Amino acid sequence: MPIPEFIVETRKKIGTDLMWVPSVCAVVLRDSADTSDWAVPDVLLVRRADNGNWTPVTGIADPSEEPHMAAVREVLEETGVEVEPAAILGVGVVGPVTHDNGDKATYMSVQIRCEATDPTAVPIVGDDESVEVGWFPISNMPVTDPKWRLTIADAAAQRRHPGSFTPRMGLKKR
Repeated sequence: MPIPEFIVETRKKIGTDLMWVPSVCAVVLRDSADTSDWAVPDVLLVRRADNGNWTPVTGIADPSEEPHMAAVREVLEETGVEVEPAAILGVGVVGPVTHDNGDKATYMSVQIRCEATDPTAVPIVGDDESVEVGWFPISNMPVTDPKWRLTIADAAAQRRHPGSFTPRMGLKKR
């Protein structure tokens, strides 16, 4: 998906100056095929085209778009998988980031746990933001960035013990 039109229009006015951008991170989980007591959920990941890193699905919320609906939309656009939002995991800041084109942005990221409506759905690369997509056991996932590993761990913890989970304020360790 190209840069959202509202970002393009704002950039015409502010150039590459630092911009505060509302965003979402959708951590999509499904039950593992492993039925042992030690089984962990699978997580849906994308390998980003811009830097080659594996991450959960992330994206920019459109003006007036509810964060949970932005998460659902982004997952469908990037992977072809239909999901339902299940829980808010937290809110935090990502950045500042300087993009390849020189644009500077800091993202206010709302992390949302989602569940695939069809856990057997085979993900596809749905747009030019990713070069690969797939399901991975959380215990053997290719994510290396600590903030995303923490967010995925929060999703698994919230899914397993929803009553005792407290959403994270910030993307750093508690």
